Amino acid sequence: MAFHRHTGPGSYTVGTMSERFDCHYCRDPLQGKKYVQKEGRHCCVKCFEKFCANTCTECKKPIGADSKELHFKNRYWHDNCFRCFKCYTSLVNEPFMLRENNKVWCSNCTAAEDAPRCKGCFKPIIAGDQNVEYKKMVWHKDCFTCSQCKQVIGSGSFFPKGDEFYCVSCHEHKFAKTCAKCKNPITSGGLTYQEQPWHSECFICSNCKKQLGGKRFTAVEDQFYCVECYKECVAKKCAGCKNPITGFGRGTSVVNYEDESWHDYCFKCTKCARGLANKRFVCHNGKIYCAECPKRL
Repeated sequence: MAFHRHTGPGSYTVGTMSERFDCHYCRDPLQGKKYVQKEGRHCCVKCFEKFCANTCTECKKPIGADSKELHFKNRYWHDNCFRCFKCYTSLVNEPFMLRENNKVWCSNCTAAEDAPRCKGCFKPIIAGDQNVEYKKMVWHKDCFTCSQCKQVIGSGSFFPKGDEFYCVSCHEHKFAKTCAKCKNPITSGGLTYQEQPWHSECFICSNCKKQLGGKRFTAVEDQFYCVECYKECVAKKCAGCKNPITGFGRGTSVVNYEDESWHDYCFKCTKCARGLANKRFVCHNGKIYCAECPKRL
């Protein structure tokens, strides 16, 4: 009697009968025929496949007596059915993973399937790939691009806007405020005057060019002047005290008469020194008097 043995759960022996035996199921004589012995019973090959053979987990067909069989955790495969579900590589004598729906995967496909997916190309990011992570999202380094110019941002600086990302240059041109003077984007700092944005270095005195941010200044039409330059170069001189009329501090009110100006506190009677701001006055020989003093001259 020649035979070979299949080991594992529900093992059986295949051989050729030299003695008188009948098939346990169909009762056909087995002498001189190939038979299968399983659990103490002898059966022909046909009845073995019909009643005893394990079913292949992959192809759902019986695993015949002459087929090579593989088993794992009470599951059985033909040897040529034991392939990676993803790449179809034979897994006989290779490491594998049993996944959902009883599908076997090779280690490479398992690693790729379990790897995080790039938000750009949707392909897996495997160990060793350079990547960019932001708020639980991940990209291949070369897939992390500017939403505007499409250039690779990679590990460079960027600005998020909702679901979009912008390189520094595109963000400046698309979203940054524009300086009222030089018309270039304001990327950081800056100041606001009359609801218009300015670079700090653009908001300067028209005369001495010093920056005016946080300092007192005077605006004259489209020009700005620090206090010192306004006094020296722009402000009118008081006809009374000969000092500049700046509009700052004491005497912010100004009295104008003909081509001359006075601080309100300097506009007074030449004779009695009575303050004449908002009062009747008389001009006599180029001098200012209250209404009473000219009568006394």
